[in-house]
Amino acid sequence: MSTGAGGIVAVVLAGGEGRRLLPLTQRRAKPAMPFGGKYRIIDFVLTNLVHSNILRIHVLTQYQPYSLIRHLARGWTFSSHLGQYCEIIPAASGEGRGWYQGSADALFQNLARFERDRPKIVAVFGADHIYRMDIRQMIEEHVDSGADATVSVLPYPIQEAHQFGCLEVDPAMRVARFVEKPPSPPPFHADPAKALVSMGNYLFNFEVLRDVLHQDHENPQSRHDIGGDILPAYFDKLHMHAYDFSRNHCPGITEAEVGYWRDVGTIGSYWRASMDLLAVSPIFNMYNYEWPLLTARTDHPPAKFVFSDRESNRLGVATDSIVSDGCVVSGGHIDRCILGPRVRINSYATVSESVLFEGVDIGRRCRIRRTIVDKDVKIPPDTTIGWDDEHDLARGIVIADEGIRVVPPTVQFLVS
Repeated sequence: MSTGAGGIVAVVLAGGEGRRLLPLTQRRAKPAMPFGGKYRIIDFVLTNLVHSNILRIHVLTQYQPYSLIRHLARGWTFSSHLGQYCEIIPAASGEGRGWYQGSADALFQNLARFERDRPKIVAVFGADHIYRMDIRQMIEEHVDSGADATVSVLPYPIQEAHQFGCLEVDPAMRVARFVEKPPSPPPFHADPAKALVSMGNYLFNFEVLRDVLHQDHENPQSRHDIGGDILPAYFDKLHMHAYDFSRNHCPGITEAEVGYWRDVGTIGSYWRASMDLLAVSPIFNMYNYEWPLLTARTDHPPAKFVFSDRESNRLGVATDSIVSDGCVVSGGHIDRCILGPRVRINSYATVSESVLFEGVDIGRRCRIRRTIVDKDVKIPPDTTIGWDDEHDLARGIVIADEGIRVVPPTVQFLVS
């Protein structure tokens, strides 16, 4: 079987609740989480699909979908005259069956929608990872291998691989075993210090996917999950191929970025992935103009840095930081920070190793470090965050793994 991008329909699973990211996901789905300043996490998979010329995309939403739907509606509209679309499908409209019971059930409920375009291959991708990928290379290997289904995998340190679904493969990369979060992951024959972990990205021949989903739907013992049920039940019944993502090369990436993939499922992993962006030569380069990141566009003015009063140390300075449009660094200093749109840093404030979402206002003389501040939070003058656990907890600030502080919109500051 041969196919081009015209024979592909993509399904992006964007209903993730992201419980381990609470309180940041209290009011938004995990794929709608801001990342890298002006982007959302879902922008990374959509960017990969668009640059791979896959322009028929269904986005399945579920948990807290409003901000995600608004973002997609404003930033991800294609040309219907050319047969392109980015279609948002909330769970409530899934063939009248309501809430999706799992990722496989989400696909099953929408089979009739996918079938309208008569796809040869369905690309089923997650919406909550940070990476660059030329999906055409995975499709080519899927077709050349004659597989019924292909799973994108990454060689991962074996001592950490138990966090993911793991695959055992033969020398031709045909899947011989799939185990979900095993205590002892099977080693990868090409590098026994690593195991192959599933990235949650799949290619299915459409007829195969349709048959498998119908069988799974009829199984009362199934949780109706792709990774937890479909792959373990069918790896030995189908020709299932493993695609090694570490061999994927996008235009413009450095050797250090090859194989870069981050599951930002916890506060700690989200913060670390954010800090990855800030090095002089970052492991994930936001400034790759050959494979640029795409997102919804806004009309904020450029970032502004004001005051140069060295005598009183009232300097608007940003070092090793990403500053989005609409920000004003007004006599304060930020170091190793990511500022979303419209953030204001007021005079004499110092903020380090922190991520500030859109509309955050940092008052005068604040001292903040290793902190994530949610959208539109206003931190009053003379506030200190990140030095005293007991003091921070008393104000409703969450202390997550690795001591990262999270300031939710509900936090109560005492203003004198």
